[in-house]
This record gives sequence, C-alpha cells and structure tokens, in this order.
Amino acid sequence: MQQETFKNLNTCMAWLVFAIAAIVYGLTLEPTASLWDCPEFIACGYKLEIGHPPGAPFYMLAANLFSQLASSPSQVALMVNLLSAMLSAGCIFFLFLTITYLSEKVIVTSDNYTIPNIVTIEACGMVGALAYTFSDTFWFSAVEAEVYAFSSFLTALMFWLILKWESEMDMPGSSRWIVLIAYITGLSIGVHLLCLLCLPAMSFVVYFRRTKQVTWIGMLNALIAGGLLVAVILYGLIPGVVKVGGWFELLFTNVLGCPYNTGLICYILLLIGTIVIAYYKVKKRSVKLSLACLLMMLIGYSSYGVIFIRANAQTPMCENAPDNIFSLASYLNREQYGKTPLFYGPAYCSEIDRVVDGEYLVPRQKEGKAVYRPCGRKGKQEYEVVRHDIDYLYKNNMYFPRMHSSQHTLLPILPGELHVLALFPVELRGATEQHSGTRRSGTRQLDYRFPMDRRLAVRLRHVEAAV
Repeated sequence: MQQETFKNLNTCMAWLVFAIAAIVYGLTLEPTASLWDCPEFIACGYKLEIGHPPGAPFYMLAANLFSQLASSPSQVALMVNLLSAMLSAGCIFFLFLTITYLSEKVIVTSDNYTIPNIVTIEACGMVGALAYTFSDTFWFSAVEAEVYAFSSFLTALMFWLILKWESEMDMPGSSRWIVLIAYITGLSIGVHLLCLLCLPAMSFVVYFRRTKQVTWIGMLNALIAGGLLVAVILYGLIPGVVKVGGWFELLFTNVLGCPYNTGLICYILLLIGTIVIAYYKVKKRSVKLSLACLLMMLIGYSSYGVIFIRANAQTPMCENAPDNIFSLASYLNREQYGKTPLFYGPAYCSEIDRVVDGEYLVPRQKEGKAVYRPCGRKGKQEYEVVRHDIDYLYKNNMYFPRMHSSQHTLLPILPGELHVLALFPVELRGATEQHSGTRRSGTRQLDYRFPMDRRLAVRLRHVEAAV
C-alpha cells in the first residue's frame, strides 16, 4: 500500500514539473522565426517541403500537425515553436521519473517508504529536473523551432522505457518495452541521430539487470556492445537499406525494363515479407525478439518516405531533389557536406599530392563510386551514370586529424596578386567540377594544371578560394 501511494504521489509530482516547464517555456516562447535553421524547419513543417540533408521527416509531420492549430499564416511560426516547448516539457517529465526511479533504488530498502525517504526521493527528482529545465542550452532549444527539443524528448522517453523493462523483466510480456524502444529508435532517425547515443547507456541497464556479478570486463563488454549497436544502425541500417534498394531499382529498370520505382516497391515488399516469415519460422526467443525489433525500427525509419513523396511533388523548396532512390541515398548520407576524416586523413595544413604529367603537375585523385540519375531523354526510363565521385589525395596524413579543416587557414590575397597570376597560362578544366557542388573546406574542387617552371604552388590554395 505504501508503494502504491508513493507511485501516485510521484506521478503527480512529475506532472507538476511538466506544468512548470511548459508554463515557463510558453511564456518565453519565440513569437516568430529565429535565426539559422528555424525558419527552414517552420517552412518544411508548414508546407511539408524538403530542407537540408539529412532531413527530419518525423519532425516535419509533427510540426505540420501543430501548424494546423494556427488561426492565420502569421501564427504558424508560433505554433511550431510551441511544439518545441511542449516536447521539452515532456523531456523534463520523463527526466523526473528517471531520477526518482534511480533514487528509489538507492534510498528505499525492504519497502521502507517512510516520509523522510519519500521527501528525499521527490527532492532529488525536483532538483535534477528543474536544474535541467532552466539550463541555458536546453532553454534556448525549448522556445524555437529546432529538432533538438524533439530529440531530447525521444532520448528521455527511450531511457525511461528501458527502466520500465528493468522493473518488469521477470514478468510475462516484458519484451514489449524493448520492441517499443526499437520503434522509437527508428522514429528518432527521422528527427536527429543524437538519440542513438542513448543506446550504449541502455546496454548498461540491461547488463546490470541480467548479470549476477558485476565485473569490469562485463561493463566493458556492455559498452562495446552498445557502441557496436550504434555503429550497425548508423553505418549499416540507415545507408544500407537505401543502398540495397538502389540495386533492386537498377535491376528492374535498366535490366528488366520496368518503370521507375518498380524495383523499389518490390524491394520493400520483399524485405518486410522476409522479416515477417522469418519471425514466424524461427523458434529461438532471442532471434524472434531481434526480428521484431528490426521490423519495428524499419517501420519507424519509413518516415523518410515523406521526403521521397514530397520531393516527387516538386515542392518550392526541395534541397538536393531526393526524388529517386539514388539522390535519396546521397541526401541521407549528407554527401553535399563533403567528407570528414575521423580516424585517418589530412590535417588543416596538408597539401594536395601532385604528380608529374608531362609539363604539368596534376593533383592525384581517386575515382569513387558512380552517381546514377534518371535518364533525361524522353520516352526512355532508365538510370545513367552522370559522373563519378572524385577523392583528392593529400600529403602528410595523420591519425585522428581533429583539426582537419583548412577553411580558416587562408592568407589574404594582396590587391593585384590575382592580376599578376592571371598572366601565367593556368588551364582550368571545368569539366571536372563536381555537378552537385561538392566542396571541401570551403574551396571549390577544380582540377588545376600549371607548368612546373611556374612556381605557383605556394599560392595555389589562395587562388582556388578566390576563384
């Protein structure tokens, strides 16, 4: 009876914290569009348009729902900002429940729910939740149209759900919480990838609940397992599903002569059907649970269908035009931002490696993957290779090049310097310029060729920036 009374009191206190956060954020709400990405997100939510890669389709749908509450178009920005305020208050709600749950495990022993213990637990929840409520960064995100409020809400919800599983692990049907977490993980991909960082923390909860004796090796294995799960989702599931869909599309369109998107539809049906059939065929409980989680994650991930559908509707704002499976893959992989070397690559001071080609020094480059786009000729439905990605090779590479960007290392060009350099016969091969506007470190990637006896190598980088 004491435990039931405590749960009711704890729930009431959680709603009180939610109300405090919601009122504070509502009173300090941005009345219109803020700087940076906020106007873009408001426009994307209001008219379901396509924003910058990798997009936020689930956020777009939620923002569109709140935009319907606006009495006039001038109130749309306020309603979308209100979405962030309510989601941030929801984050505080689940944060309070998480803190009190963990505090209860530390303070209460043998169902000893005394008044001092209850006051201590509730005080822990109130202090922790309200401290986060009024923190600077979180408050800023809570009053403007950004994806961080939604991401924080889903992160808090996911961790609270794993604690629900922890409390009911020995009860029948406890696996439903794991399946729900997998579904929310899929949905979170359509908001912001930050939610995936919650998975390693949840792996510790699973380890501490299942193991009989906690060891350092066991905790390290749990951390590695959580990190591998993030890597599988981030580098395997998210790009892999779309990549395989591209293979099917090429097979059905270029080889079998079917209309566009036939291979994509067949691939989706085959993928779902294979997972469902395998779920009912296998007998091992852990495999069935894994297949159920995979299916639910894919269902949540399917929110990216909104991006594909709206791109084919040719909305006024349609960045990268992801209206086919190949441009959608480029959109999801954020290829327009270039590559960031995480483990090994050039530093900010590295120079492009060059080789002698007759009278010229030519930048060394490696041809990357083929880029497919729909054929532009009328009456012919197939995909053709429009170009290949080009990766330039650099000197003086290093491991973990944290300072890799050369964007802010350019020296100013003196007046008249370009005029002097223009006297030299520098040949620009414009055909090698990337069609998609590929940039590296803020400079256009053109293939410059110049005679060896002209000592322009020192100023080459500065010329590139100016051109």
